Amino acid sequence: MFLDALAERYRNQPDKVAIQFSDDPPVSYGGLADTVNRTGNYLISLGIAPGDRVAAQLPKCLPFIYLHLAAAQIGAIFLPLNPAYPKAELRYFLADSGARLLFADRQKQAEIGAIQSELPALEALVFINPADSWESRVARHSGERRHPLPADSDQTAMLLYTSGTTSRPKGAQITHGNLTANITALHEAWGWRADDVLLHALPIFHVHGLVVALHGALHAGAAAVMLPAFDAATVLGLLCSRRFTVFMGVPTMHRRLYQQAGDQRYDLSGMRLLTSGSDRLPDDLFFGYQQTFNVTLLERYGMTETGMNLSNPLHGERRVGSVGLPLPGVSARIVDPKTETPLPAGEVGELQIKGAHVFKGYWGQPEKTAEAFTPDGWLRTGDMGAREPDGYYTLKGRAKDLIITGGLNVYPPEVELALMEHPAVAACAVIGCPDEEWGEQVVAVIIPKADAVTNEAEICAFCREQLAAYKAPRRVLFVDEFPANALGKVQKSKLREALCG
Repeated sequence: MFLDALAERYRNQPDKVAIQFSDDPPVSYGGLADTVNRTGNYLISLGIAPGDRVAAQLPKCLPFIYLHLAAAQIGAIFLPLNPAYPKAELRYFLADSGARLLFADRQKQAEIGAIQSELPALEALVFINPADSWESRVARHSGERRHPLPADSDQTAMLLYTSGTTSRPKGAQITHGNLTANITALHEAWGWRADDVLLHALPIFHVHGLVVALHGALHAGAAAVMLPAFDAATVLGLLCSRRFTVFMGVPTMHRRLYQQAGDQRYDLSGMRLLTSGSDRLPDDLFFGYQQTFNVTLLERYGMTETGMNLSNPLHGERRVGSVGLPLPGVSARIVDPKTETPLPAGEVGELQIKGAHVFKGYWGQPEKTAEAFTPDGWLRTGDMGAREPDGYYTLKGRAKDLIITGGLNVYPPEVELALMEHPAVAACAVIGCPDEEWGEQVVAVIIPKADAVTNEAEICAFCREQLAAYKAPRRVLFVDEFPANALGKVQKSKLREALCG
């Protein structure tokens, strides 16, 4: 399992750098092993047993990583929480998970302490200053590890809560076997090496930053340099230093790096792997990276419940607009969303996934779990897409985002691609709003470029020149920003709530 591979790294390369936060002293694999072991003993001293939920609402810091790995090592279930969650959301996650223990930033002591009485399962709160020495906190918990590595691959290792776009967030149970299957597939597909150096600028409460990026580096015995937050100027400077071989980002990050470069050209071709995920990579950014940075971004597709599913190849065509091919050990198919009959290449339907990396179910919600899977075990992703004849997959948007106007299907990404060709459009999102005559009407929500001059009529006419009339927006709304999640992905459900009336 993943922990077995990590234990091997501890033994075979104890002096090699594993993790370094900015300019702080690096942590070796041997040092990581020792502190994780002490942290596991510390959790046991606080009464944590296998299956107990341990929550952490901390900024990106070493204590968060130690707690995550230690919880997995003693068979507890780790619950990573966004530091930005307000009190009401935090209360929901802690109550739904039944967390027994919460580690949080000392700055939130009064805010979180006020809700403890409403959480009977929460037996202890531990408030820390992430900048203080974690090693001193766990120093007296040295000695032999008092806990064997979990032997059951079906044992839950993490609870990762979904974004809750259609209902209250659900806790996806990610097992030790899921983590192992996913990281093993990525190790093969992306060619992770022990001499890789990862520049890590993602949040670590999310599957992308914690599982795909950090687990990937540790599984390979590579080094991960952790930035507290993403800053385009800082990241671009570091990428140009030729110190790093791997960088993983989301389209928002890549857009800011591209904008930071301006009219200058940089050669990042020395980077072995630059990936983009968590949202669709716009075509202009795909080509812009090639021209400005002399590299081709590798786009891939994953979700909270599975980790990574599909990826453009490390060696081979990285196709614009495509999320690539199934990873090793992953099965994918496109089906008719009504009959769930597999569709031939080229036809649009729902993407379904099967493999050892797929989560085992939603925490405490057997009905939702049953709804998520077909009778023969395929995960209904809720994403619409098509498989090309050569096996590449292209996504067309979320099934719930599909717009049906006058009985015809409109896929928002297609309209968004057209909108981005307009010189006044900096960013856009397309949603469907109720319409008495047509069922739904296509609505474009646009962030205009600075100093750009345009209007609704011009945008609509522009789209009608590029798209069939029924696909062109009937309304255009201009905004300063979009509601977005922690990784910058536009939350279209909130746009619909705010704009559709």
